[in-house]
Amino acid sequence: MGILWTIVLGLVIGIVAKLLHPGKENMGFVATVLLGIAGSFGAGLIGQFLGWYKAGEGAGFIASVIVAIILLVVYGKIRGGSSS
Repeated sequence: MGILWTIVLGLVIGIVAKLLHPGKENMGFVATVLLGIAGSFGAGLIGQFLGWYKAGEGAGFIASVIVAIILLVVYGKIRGGSSS
């Protein structure tokens, strides 16, 4: 059940990040889920480093969305830079 929950939360976080980030990303379902999971994972690592979360504790929803938006910006820069 934990993997299913991770996928559902990843999808929700990815969708919210894509809605809040201006621009158009041509990302499919799997990429959106991976974006959300990566955002949550990154937020957890940053939170542990800053002392906000303990080891094994999940990151907050807002922090996960913020990191996912940052990942979208980086993705846009990489993708935009390679096509020029």
